[in-house]
Amino acid sequence: MPEPQPDDHFTALYRAHHRQVYGYAVTRAGRQLADEVVAETFLVAWRRLPDLPRATPLPWLLAVARNIVGERYRAEERQQAVAAELRAWITDEELSVADVADGVAERAAVLAALARLSDDDRELLTLVAWHGLAPDQAARVLGCSTATYYVRLHRARRHLKNAMAAATEPERSRPAATLVPKESTR
Repeated sequence: MPEPQPDDHFTALYRAHHRQVYGYAVTRAGRQLADEVVAETFLVAWRRLPDLPRATPLPWLLAVARNIVGERYRAEERQQAVAAELRAWITDEELSVADVADGVAERAAVLAALARLSDDDRELLTLVAWHGLAPDQAARVLGCSTATYYVRLHRARRHLKNAMAAATEPERSRPAATLVPKESTR
């Protein structure tokens, strides 16, 4: 009997174990993330199809799902830790000094916007600005060419600008208080 084609094998694997992987993902990550976890799990399975144990693939699939959930939690914790660190740099003393209020407000806005950026964008922006590296040195840290670094830096700056605009948008979109009472429509 001929060996089944990879597409057929994957389709059979998916049909046989999707429900169980989804149930596991729901219990570990909740319904909001379960679909993403399942999709990533089966993407890994597709990419590593020859490595899958043919007799009992479910434990392998659940281990992959577990790793994906763990990666998501670690990424979220890292993002929250960086955001908390950035917020911690804004001290109460800085916020209470009146003569530097504009500088503090701008710094707070930048730090809050940085906290909303991805780890990659934040790293691009801080390598030169905070760590004092030259662009070619920053490119070496990131493992890319200097030209690629400049392209990524441009995108990261645009993301920062958008994050800062989004942070101040609610203030701009609030209607100003009307000082003149409306005339009655009798």
